Amino acid sequence: MKVSEAMSAPAAAVPPRTSVAEAARQMAAQGVGSVLVVQDGALLGIVTDRDLAVRGLGGGLESEAPVDAVMSAQVITVDAADDIHVAYRLFRRFGVRRLPVVDERRVVGMLTVDDLFLDVFQRLADLLGPIAWSVLEEPPGPP
Repeated sequence: MKVSEAMSAPAAAVPPRTSVAEAARQMAAQGVGSVLVVQDGALLGIVTDRDLAVRGLGGGLESEAPVDAVMSAQVITVDAADDIHVAYRLFRRFGVRRLPVVDERRVVGMLTVDDLFLDVFQRLADLLGPIAWSVLEEPPGPP
């Protein structure tokens, strides 16, 4: 399976001069825990809800401060054409919960640990489905 098949698209993104308050509103409206900071399609950084709380408000920044003041500029990415196992390795190696997905250096989506959980659960359901049905069809009785 390719990363592009498991990712969410489009990724929630804001320009670098967006206020931290607006970034928080965007996260709430889209039901996500992060936004990518993008300018002209190029990824500049990522801002998570934790960044907003710790570096933003906890760091004494005003709600109108720009997101580029709290973003993490070092962003680990994965290519849309990569096999999903590449993403598994990146999550494990770097200990991140989100991977922006790029294609030709342009942001095309977001892959999260939750997306991989869904993939694992679907694979388990596919594997165990026939077994579960056979167990349900057999009448209970002595072993």
